[in-house]
Amino acid sequence: MQYKVIDIFLECFDAIRRGELITRQSVRDKEFHFQDWFETRLEALGLNFDVAGRNKYPDFTLVHSPEGFEIKGLKFPGRSANYDSNSQVPTGHHNGREIFCVFGRYPAKPLRQNEYPVYDLLICHGSFLNADHDYVHKNKSVKGFGSYGDIMIRDRKMYVAPTPYALTKGTEGQLTLIVPVDYPEDARLVQRGELTRVECDQLVVGYEFDLRTNELIAQQTSNPGAGTKHLFAVYRARGEPGPEVTLMVS
Repeated sequence: MQYKVIDIFLECFDAIRRGELITRQSVRDKEFHFQDWFETRLEALGLNFDVAGRNKYPDFTLVHSPEGFEIKGLKFPGRSANYDSNSQVPTGHHNGREIFCVFGRYPAKPLRQNEYPVYDLLICHGSFLNADHDYVHKNKSVKGFGSYGDIMIRDRKMYVAPTPYALTKGTEGQLTLIVPVDYPEDARLVQRGELTRVECDQLVVGYEFDLRTNELIAQQTSNPGAGTKHLFAVYRARGEPGPEVTLMVS
């Protein structure tokens, strides 16, 4: 199957090189202005897509191709090592679709009033951040809290995942695409590295919270896939200069 992610990446590349700016509609628009910029790229390609509601995953799904895109705009300088995922743990497969995470960084101060250039951009397959796609996110609750026993505690999970900027070297200030190595090659791209992520030995499968001591204790089990290697290819637009990309050494 010919996925659209490469066309979308190259449209983002061209838009940045043309100087297409992120426009914030108002000072209250602190979350969706980069998402609006990305939506314009989909429209420029003439793609049919659906936009998810608030706290739904992913932000955009294509109609005629099994792909979804989760959008994360980040101020620069600012928080770039990790990001909050309120509605779904990062994953490369969701509801029958391949999921891609789109990270765009922009200056903390606008170029002009409410307008920001894109400093760098990185689109990565969700499996680069998390190879598990079996976990199903659900919010649960428990009743009976408080002195009268009529208060409910809601377990609303927030996941904090590393950004690909924190995981890699050579993506700073660049326009980069990271996909599994078995994705079809495209003459419009040139490879700038190959990354291997290795599954850990232990998995967190639960947690306990003690309301008396405010202690959170993780429950772990052995990972049946421990040591499994997941390989990813790194691409840039052909003719675009930039360093080779490697994994950050922890």
